[in-house]
Amino acid sequence: MSVRHRLIHATPEAVFEVLADGWLFASWVVGSARIRDVSDAWPAPGAEIHHSFGSWPVVIDDTTSSVEWDAPRHAKFVARGWPIGEAVVIIDVKRHKDGCVVRMEEFASKGPGLVVPKPLMAIALNIRNTEALQRLAWLAEGRAGR
Repeated sequence: MSVRHRLIHATPEAVFEVLADGWLFASWVVGSARIRDVSDAWPAPGAEIHHSFGSWPVVIDDTTSSVEWDAPRHAKFVARGWPIGEAVVIIDVKRHKDGCVVRMEEFASKGPGLVVPKPLMAIALNIRNTEALQRLAWLAEGRAGR
């Protein structure tokens, strides 16, 4: 499991504008290579982003589903990347005098990721999710500056 926090110099609404734009998913999710389609209902619960991850020529097509959406406070997603497995990603945002604090939690929920020793999984996810939050910050702060 990974839990990362980041102060973002933008409003919670600006952060959720980025999350609500499924076509930006590959811009902030580390490992996502491209977006193939976004459900018209995204980010409503049950809607999906059809993405690919990996590096060409080894690219895997799969989906991420919205499970909970309470903008601009909370979102929960299920990210799939079979045969690697599935993960739950929870994003919580709280106002801060300098913008907002974003908390990102991720844990394996199905597949081989469940048998990886937790300390090893945490190291990999912490590195990846620290970078994902940096990318999310750039996008949200860029929107806030417009």
